[in-house]
Amino acid sequence: MKRFNAFCILILLLCSSHSYAESLLAVNKDQSIDLSSWLYYVQDPHIDTLAQVSSLSSSQWQHLTPQFNDHLNVAPFWIKFSLYNATDSKIRRFLSLANPHIDKISLYHLQQDNTQVHIEMGDSYPFSQRPIPHNSFLYRFDLQPEQVHTFYLRIETSGSANIPLSLLSPDHIVEVTERQSLTQGFQLGALMAIGLFSLFIAITSRSYSYSYYSGYVLSVSLLVATLHGLSFRYLWPDWPIVHQIVLPLLIPIALTFVLMFSEKVLQLKYHNLAMLRLCRYCAATAFFLILVTPFLSYSVALKLNIIAVLITTSMLMVIAITLSIRGHKLAKLYTLAWSGMLIGSFVTAMMYLGVLYLPILHQTPIMLGLSFEIVFMAAVLAIRYNDERKAKLQIQQEALQQAQRIRETREEALKIEADSNEKLEQMVQERTLELEIALRELNEANQKLTEQNTVDSLTGVKNRAAFDKRLLAEGRLSRRQQTPLAILMIDIDRFKGINDTFGHLAGDQALRLIAQALKEKLRRPSDLVSRFGGEEFAMILPNTAEEGAYQVAELMRETVFQLPLSWEKNAIPLTISVGICADIINDDEHIHSLVERADKALYRAKNDGRNRVCVYTSELEE
Repeated sequence: MKRFNAFCILILLLCSSHSYAESLLAVNKDQSIDLSSWLYYVQDPHIDTLAQVSSLSSSQWQHLTPQFNDHLNVAPFWIKFSLYNATDSKIRRFLSLANPHIDKISLYHLQQDNTQVHIEMGDSYPFSQRPIPHNSFLYRFDLQPEQVHTFYLRIETSGSANIPLSLLSPDHIVEVTERQSLTQGFQLGALMAIGLFSLFIAITSRSYSYSYYSGYVLSVSLLVATLHGLSFRYLWPDWPIVHQIVLPLLIPIALTFVLMFSEKVLQLKYHNLAMLRLCRYCAATAFFLILVTPFLSYSVALKLNIIAVLITTSMLMVIAITLSIRGHKLAKLYTLAWSGMLIGSFVTAMMYLGVLYLPILHQTPIMLGLSFEIVFMAAVLAIRYNDERKAKLQIQQEALQQAQRIRETREEALKIEADSNEKLEQMVQERTLELEIALRELNEANQKLTEQNTVDSLTGVKNRAAFDKRLLAEGRLSRRQQTPLAILMIDIDRFKGINDTFGHLAGDQALRLIAQALKEKLRRPSDLVSRFGGEEFAMILPNTAEEGAYQVAELMRETVFQLPLSWEKNAIPLTISVGICADIINDDEHIHSLVERADKALYRAKNDGRNRVCVYTSELEE
C-alpha cells in the first residue's frame, strides 16, 4: 500500500509542478547512479541568483549533453536535476563531482518542505571550505521517504567544464575512494620512484641525460598529482592562487626537460645538427612559456600549453622515426615509448579543445600515455647508459693496449741504447726507484711487525712489551697531571693443575677464555689488559684510585669465576687472584715499584686462599 501511495504522489508531482517537468529520478536503496542522463542546463549571463533560475519555465531548460561543456573556458551555466525517494525509509547519498579543477560551484539544495541548503566550493576557495575533505567535490544529504529534492548548481570555470556528476551510496563512495587511492598511489609511486632513482644516478654519475630525465619525471609526477587534485589537498590547501598557476606552469617545465633529455638520449649532436637546433629552439620556446605563463589567464595559458604539447610530441615523434629509419638503435625504442605519449596527448588535447568526446576524464588518455612513455623511456635510458659504459670500457682497453705498445717500444729503445750514458742514468734511476719502493715496503713490513709484536699470539691481548711501554707513558701522565694510576696483577689459580690434568691445550684454551673475558669487561678505551707472563696478566687503569681499582678487580674475579670452560666433557673451574696497587706517580722509579707492590699484593691473595682480591698496604713490606 505504501508503494502504491508513493507511486501516486510521484504521478501527481510530475503532472502538477513544472519544476519537475524535465525528469524526476527515483532513488532506491543501495543504488549509485550516473546523473549525466538526468541533468538539465541553462546558460544565460543575466541569471546569477537562485530566485532567477528557479523561476524559469521547463521549456528554457535543455538536456545537458557532454558536447556542450566538453572544452575550455565555457561561460558560467546552471545545472538542475531532481531526486525522489521511492522507498519507505530515509536514504543517505553523496553527490560527487569528479572534476577537481572547477573554479566555483554554487550548490543549492531545495527540499519539498522548503528547506534550503547553500554551499560554495571549488578550487578557487581554500580546501578547508569543502563540505567533505576529498579530491573530488562531495556533498552529503539524506532523502526522506516520499520526498522530492531539487538541486541547482552554478558552474563557473576557466578550465575544463566537464561535469561528471554521480549519486553514490555510502558503501560505493568508500569503494570508489579506495580504488582511486590505489590507482593514483600506484601511478604516483612508480613515477616518483623512477624520478628519484634517476636523480640519484645523475648525482653519482654526473650524467646530463639522467639529470634531464629526472627533472622530466619529477615535474610530470607533480603534474599528475595536480591533475588528480592531490597537490591542492596536501601541498598548498590554503593557497588557491598557486593551484591556478601550477598546472599551466608544470607543462612547459616538463616539455623543457623532455626536449633536453631527447637531445641527449638520441645523440642529435652526432647524428643530425638540424634536428639538434630544432630541438633546442623548442626547448627555448618552452622555457619562454614558463616565464610568461604566470602573467596569462588560465584558459589562454592552458590552450598555449596544449598546442605546445601537440607540436613537441609530433616533432619528437618525427625525429625519432627519421633516426629509426636510419638505423639508430635507441631511436627505435624511443619511437615505441613516445608513441604512447603522442596518442595520449593528442586524445586529451582534442577532448580539452572540444573536438573529440569520450566517456572518460580528460586527463585519462595522457595519464596512460605518460605512464607507458616513462616506463619505456627508462628502458631507453638504461640501454643508453649500458652502451656508454661499454664504450668507456672499450676506450680504456684500447688505451691500455696503446700503453702496452708504447711500453714495449720504449723497452726496445732502452735495449738499443744499452751502452750509452742515458741508459746508464736510466738504470740508476730505476734502481733508485726500486730501492725506494723496497725501503717503503720494508718500512711498512716493519710497522706491521711492530704492531704484531705488541699482541700476544695466544690470547689476543697486549703482550709484556706493550705493557711496559704503556706503563711508562701512563706513569709520566700521572706525574704530570697528579692523577692516580692503578696496577692490577692477575694470576690464574692452580693453572699448573689444569695443564697436568687436562693437558696444555686445555691450559691454552683457559688462557684465551680468561684473556677475552678480562678484555671485554674493560669499560674505558684508556684501560689496558696484557699477558704479563705464563698464566699471569696485568692491567693498567689510568686515573683510577684504589677504591675504583678494587671494584674493577672484583668484577674481573666474578667474571672469571662464572666462565663456562669444559674440556672433553669435563667442567674446569676457573678462579683468579688479584693484587692491586694505586698511587700518584712521582718519578720513573715509582712506576716500577707500583708493579712490584701490586705483585706483592697478588702473592698475599694467593697465600690467603686464592680467588680473592688483595690491596697493597705497607704491612706487606714486613
